[in-house]
Amino acid sequence: MNRLFLLILLCVFSLSAMAQSENPKYNKAMAESLGADDYGMKMYVFVILKTGPVSADKAATDSLFRGHMKNIGRLADSGKLLVAGPMKKNDKNYRGIFILNAASLEEAAALLETDPAVKAKLLDTELYQWYGSAALAKYLEYHEMVGKKKM
Repeated sequence: MNRLFLLILLCVFSLSAMAQSENPKYNKAMAESLGADDYGMKMYVFVILKTGPVSADKAATDSLFRGHMKNIGRLADSGKLLVAGPMKKNDKNYRGIFILNAASLEEAAALLETDPAVKAKLLDTELYQWYGSAALAKYLEYHEMVGKKKM
């Protein structure tokens, strides 16, 4: 009988030790507004921008990249683009990354088709579903506070 009692007691303690505790800083309203799951996370689409199969003369390339930068601003303003940035020159021809606040790969692909450089095939894309902090949407608010100059 004592062994059975000890086994039950051990099981109860093991289960309670494995149970996850509640976060005392949890903000339900913020979590819901950002689409967070119970862990404060959500799915995004991670995009790798690569050198595309098409090249153009300097004037056309400059024009397409001005459109690319304008589109970045538009997508960021709409809350669909959360992170963007170029990569240093590398042997894989990776040019930059985006993290899109998109519900699916299809939605992300449609957003990318609004980019003139992607549409003209100057840039090619690889899309991946990515699970990250739902608070990532707050990043841009702070980014605007740390840059002296606008891009």
